[in-house]
Amino acid sequence: MELDNFQKSLLKHTEDFRKVLATPSGDWSVKGFIDVAKNIYTISVDTKVVSKIIELMMFPVLQKFAKENGFEMRFCAEQNHYPDVTFITKDKQKIALDLKSTYRKKNGNVSGFTLGAFTGYFRFRDSNKNITFPYKEYSKHYILGVIYTQKEDLIDENKVYTIDDLEEILSVVKDFDFIVQEKYKIAKDRPGSGNTKNIGSCVKIAELKEGAGPFSKLSVKIFDDFWMNYMTVEMSRSAKLRKPPYTNLKEYLKYRNIKNV
Repeated sequence: MELDNFQKSLLKHTEDFRKVLATPSGDWSVKGFIDVAKNIYTISVDTKVVSKIIELMMFPVLQKFAKENGFEMRFCAEQNHYPDVTFITKDKQKIALDLKSTYRKKNGNVSGFTLGAFTGYFRFRDSNKNITFPYKEYSKHYILGVIYTQKEDLIDENKVYTIDDLEEILSVVKDFDFIVQEKYKIAKDRPGSGNTKNIGSCVKIAELKEGAGPFSKLSVKIFDDFWMNYMTVEMSRSAKLRKPPYTNLKEYLKYRNIKNV
């Protein structure tokens, strides 16, 4: 696996991310929420809650990374905007970084990341809607992925603790690992979970770490074309088509008459 300079530089901060997120034993350093009366309320294992807190904790390390490399750093203006962070290099290139987290499953894979929309700004690349800068202005799109294990211990979410109880409060997640990859290299040819129009990711940890998704041996150009023209069944009906032109990469390559790949 050949790493580019951005990847190499960011991966050097892996231990910084780990120190921020975890105790020496590997447990999450976050135990709960505290109020002004110093009561501590435990965190549920809800992935959206865990993901948001992890993201906030990692920002100071990203600021350190930006300073070391002479990057200007812009955070997204709204929670649902893309990307989480924009880095502007000394020669004015824009690099998108989205922070994602996922948990390990018992089969050895992970639940997977959602890699952003395949509609809206992804298709209309001059658009400023829900994106910091128009998509076409970014030279690269990266994912900083956090992989963790959910604790199997039962957490009593109704129990309220005090500062004196800190040591006995269970962490809801543990054992953090990190990946940095260009988005297209870990994308799969199917949408992410649910009915949202998001690009799904590989779920095998080795593929995520090595950037060995189905588009990685092709090109970002093919990835872009695949997802810019991908249709759900509902989208094809709206376009008055009997069915989508393709539903996976094999069908896409045939549809585009792309051979020798």
